[in-house]
Amino acid sequence: MCASACYYKKMKRTIILILLLAISTAAIALQVYFKDPEYSFQLLRTMGEAPGGGSDISECLKTADKIKEGDGDSWYREWGRVGQQLERAGDSFLKKGHKISASEAYLRSSNYFRNADFFLHGNPGDPRILRSWRKSREMFQKAMRLQAKPLVEFIRIPFEKTTLPGYYCRVDDSGKKRPLLIIHSGFDGTAEELYYSVAFAALKRGYNCLLFEGPGQGGVIREQHIPFRHNWESAVTPVVDYALTLPETIPDRIGLIGISFGGYLAPRAAAFEPRLKVLVANGGVWDFHLNFVKGQPADFDKLLDEPEAAGEIDKEIYDKMKNDISLRWVFNNGMYTFAAKTPLELIRMTRPYKMAGVVDQIKCRVLVVDSEEDKDMAGQARQLYQALRCPKDFMLFTVKEGAEEHCQMGAQMVSSERIFNWLDENL
Repeated sequence: MCASACYYKKMKRTIILILLLAISTAAIALQVYFKDPEYSFQLLRTMGEAPGGGSDISECLKTADKIKEGDGDSWYREWGRVGQQLERAGDSFLKKGHKISASEAYLRSSNYFRNADFFLHGNPGDPRILRSWRKSREMFQKAMRLQAKPLVEFIRIPFEKTTLPGYYCRVDDSGKKRPLLIIHSGFDGTAEELYYSVAFAALKRGYNCLLFEGPGQGGVIREQHIPFRHNWESAVTPVVDYALTLPETIPDRIGLIGISFGGYLAPRAAAFEPRLKVLVANGGVWDFHLNFVKGQPADFDKLLDEPEAAGEIDKEIYDKMKNDISLRWVFNNGMYTFAAKTPLELIRMTRPYKMAGVVDQIKCRVLVVDSEEDKDMAGQARQLYQALRCPKDFMLFTVKEGAEEHCQMGAQMVSSERIFNWLDENL
């Protein structure tokens, strides 16, 4: 017992280092308006969804100008304000019969409401989380109902004793059979965001899309209170079952795309789902838990189970979270979506989230995507690619292209062009 406590004291500086170098997104390549990296990145993310109709640049910059940096309440208030403004605009347009303009306003409103609750997850009981997310969903569905094409239908996919929410997006109503892309997000995205970040590009190229939220995501964590699970095939297999009931689906031309943390979830599912023809991991993740323990002594992971060390580790994490916005968000959102009670419990819960032991079971063709300045899980895409034994390709986005950020944030068109060229050639 004493040995463990003494060892912990010696490890104190190392533990502080782990918090700075692990999954915190504190270092990014591109600074956008805010000095804080997390605020800057989330602004870039929202602005970058303009090509898909999810934002307008001036709206985003003017909203950022009203936000007090580092203040989650201010972030919520200002993004909610512009979301409400666009909702009113959409209502006004609709009363005058301008359906296209109303749809566009509602779509941007949806994204701004999605963004509003981003820094509130330190208090899972905060009613603003559910309120903002529901407004995002409401605005998105209002926008889609006003579109002539593509056709977007809200669906519920049978899952265990409940259902998973999603959207079935069709190029048109011709009934023509087309390749189908199943798309899911990662650590914090929503199905609605997937439309204006990925699906809009797919639909233009003739792919039908099935967007869904699994455990830990979107409405599944907010309304159904089902946290993340490492065996993501338990979510994807029912989605594939559902996809095969759709009359437009070509059974041997189904692809799966996982975004961000979905770069672990989707490959994990593909190892157990043989009906996939292709897989895109953007960006690839080899071992999510490694982000918390990389660079540490071999027996460091065992220390996390020592009762004498637990309280001290949590205390240090909470202390560091006070002044590190990125770290605070990672742990707050992680505890919220994994249903962990403490930061240390979250770290322990990430242990099964690794591809070692299952990667050899993937048989479909895989595209592993990486970004040159991705600090979230640096080097992991290459590790995943090297471990794959199936047909595979590696795609690196670079600073020269302006697409170096995590998941190519801010370079949506560059990203879509190259990734969908690969899909055109392989699906």
